[in-house]
Amino acid sequence: MASKAKSVFVCQSCGTRYPKWTGRCTGCGEWETITEEIESASPKERPTLSAGDPPLPLTQIKGEDRDRFRTRYPEFDNVMGGGIVKGSLTLIGGDPGIGKSTLMLQAAHALADQGHTVLYVSGEESAAQIKLRAVRLGADRGEKLLVYAENDLALIRAQIEKVRPGLCIIDSIQTIYKPDLPSAPGSVGQVRECAAELMRLSKSLGVPIFLVGHVTKEGALAGPRVLEHIVDTVLYFEGDRNNQHRILRAVKNRFGAANEIAVFEMKGNGLMEVANPSEIFLSERGEKRTGSVVACAMEGNRPLLIEIQALSSRMIFNYPQRVVSGIDGKRLSIICAVLERIADYPLSQHDLFVSVAGGLSADEPAMDLAVACAVVSSFVSHPVDPKLCILGEVGLSGEIRSISFAEPRLREAQKLGFRRILLPANNARSVQTNRSLELHGVRDISEAIRLLLDRT
Repeated sequence: MASKAKSVFVCQSCGTRYPKWTGRCTGCGEWETITEEIESASPKERPTLSAGDPPLPLTQIKGEDRDRFRTRYPEFDNVMGGGIVKGSLTLIGGDPGIGKSTLMLQAAHALADQGHTVLYVSGEESAAQIKLRAVRLGADRGEKLLVYAENDLALIRAQIEKVRPGLCIIDSIQTIYKPDLPSAPGSVGQVRECAAELMRLSKSLGVPIFLVGHVTKEGALAGPRVLEHIVDTVLYFEGDRNNQHRILRAVKNRFGAANEIAVFEMKGNGLMEVANPSEIFLSERGEKRTGSVVACAMEGNRPLLIEIQALSSRMIFNYPQRVVSGIDGKRLSIICAVLERIADYPLSQHDLFVSVAGGLSADEPAMDLAVACAVVSSFVSHPVDPKLCILGEVGLSGEIRSISFAEPRLREAQKLGFRRILLPANNARSVQTNRSLELHGVRDISEAIRLLLDRT
């Protein structure tokens, strides 16, 4: 007798399952995200990674060196941890039109030029559309780049097993579906099951697979968060579609360092790597403008010089505005409270607008002192020395606390021509750097502001 299908209710945000509909998900706290899905009552047989092998002591397991494919894009390889690892599963997400498919097609062409067979599976575009993009990017040469327009996972799996490509790209995971699941493509059940089967296929065949994922209007990857736990690497493609610069960020990487970034510039013939992003982000900085300071943020293992801008204006409404872009708004409120309480600046009577130039995010504590100096510079209309780089964390009592990775930050600042560094006193005593840098160690916020205003 055929088994009957049953209804389950699944949260589209976190994947939590419920026996009946409810308005709010207890797993993620979101409202109106629970939808009904139909699934078969009969259990499905799934292949396992262990293939029935017994558990082994760690001392008896042979370690394996991960072979990597390197593309023609060193910055992309660096974000991946040194190249694309065989048998890895990578998820790349970003806003529509940000350049995910462009980047994947360029990487596929680079590997195909090296003799690797690449299977590009498109569930959204036809083969003719991909051909048009490839012609525009100059990636239409060679016989190793195979395009397959299909969204049936069973057929895709059959082609991967037949071709055994060196790289497989699924664009996108939300359009792929398993025929034996009655739910629609893009639902939590379909996305989870398709990703899990592709993971097993990648590990068993040793084929690296890239999954292109959509993002929600809040900026998170669409589908359950379990998708991020299944894959080996999670990449986010960030940037404004109206801006020519794009940032590829690794938020998870089992084969390399997380939080590494690569900066690309979108041009008519595709994405071009930016070898020195610090120089690009500072290229439009004016000479001795008020409210503009330079700091050095750490993105993974890479130091990156950024410009922090602040604008102070007299309060218009009854409550002061705190508008931020690229930094944490709550952190700005703490810095303003310290400046008002310790340094006696009446910021509660002024609106403040603070941003990181270039669309970057700088949410680490080492940016605190730079934000404070930018706010003070705008408040008193006093320009900052353009060759001064500011580093340091601001404590609640106004002390300037030590920062991590001081040495690489100073080397990056020196490489781009900065001669004066304002940093915590403890770091100034401990760093070993070229004496051509003029280090100013400060212990509290008042000393830092006095030095900022006296020597500019």
